[in-house]
Amino acid sequence: MRRVAALCIALCLATASAGPVSAVAAQTEWVVPRTPDGHPDLQGNWTNETLTPLQRPRGQGPILTPEEVTRIEQPRTGGTDQVCFYGAGTCTELITLVEAGDFRVATVNGEPRSSLVTNPPDGRVPRLTPEARQRSRDPQALWNQFEQYDHPELAPLSERCLMSFGSSAGPPMLPNRRLYNNNYTIVQTADHVVIMAEMIHDARIIRIGDGPRLPAHLRPWMGDSWGHWEGDVLVVETTNFHPLQRFRGNASDDLKVTERFSRVDEETILYEFTVDDPTTYAEPWGGEVPMKALHDQLYEYACHEGNHNLVGILRGARYQERLEAQSRASAGNPDEPR
Repeated sequence: MRRVAALCIALCLATASAGPVSAVAAQTEWVVPRTPDGHPDLQGNWTNETLTPLQRPRGQGPILTPEEVTRIEQPRTGGTDQVCFYGAGTCTELITLVEAGDFRVATVNGEPRSSLVTNPPDGRVPRLTPEARQRSRDPQALWNQFEQYDHPELAPLSERCLMSFGSSAGPPMLPNRRLYNNNYTIVQTADHVVIMAEMIHDARIIRIGDGPRLPAHLRPWMGDSWGHWEGDVLVVETTNFHPLQRFRGNASDDLKVTERFSRVDEETILYEFTVDDPTTYAEPWGGEVPMKALHDQLYEYACHEGNHNLVGILRGARYQERLEAQSRASAGNPDEPR
């Protein structure tokens, strides 16, 4: 009986002491890590990969139901892309598979979002202005005279290892839903923030302060970015985009992108962006993208500098042209355009 009584007393004491400890633990809040200069520490490896599309499907609400999240996150084929082998004259379908647990719906403030765009309220990119539509048609008419790989300048920037696919490096920094390497490394000092995108190893340098902007005729890749702190939020304004780095293919020289980086918890940076280009879009627009901590190493994305990828593509295109010329000559029409 004494042993039973002693055991009961011990259990009662343990239960009584567990209450205050749990209460104290519950009251413990996460503390923002800071750099020596006192600003939130954004450094580390991060990923913005997500199944959430940029624009909201028509008829869909802004917040997904739990059932919709479950359906979207189920394993499935991510889609097919046609890959053609130039010179051989053959194409094949590349099928991508989305594994369960690898990709998730973007969740902000506990809300599973149906789109990354949150402004305008319909979650869709605003319509183009008439000027922007004409601006898109003019180069397209020129490009239609050629095959995509007729000469190096027609090859996409990513194919030439000049810039990342889509808008991975940005700004704005947007995930590639059907590609890979949606990963970043952030390095931070008192007067600079460097964001290295794994895709095509783009390194974006953001100067902190209020220094002089670049003159209008200087337009580097990823633009001219300047940042400042508004409390614990890093705000970055970028202008002077390179003319070949047209966001979504039709932005103008007036494009300005404003970004906000907020460290919201141990595992998340909330990335907000606003695109302002009055000669291209009917109104400014933007959205939110959670960047999750990536607890893995980032390896160099070794693009094809120094190998024979582009040389082989162009050689294949020239081979096709010779075959077509021979075919026309044998048919008695040597001057007929292909």
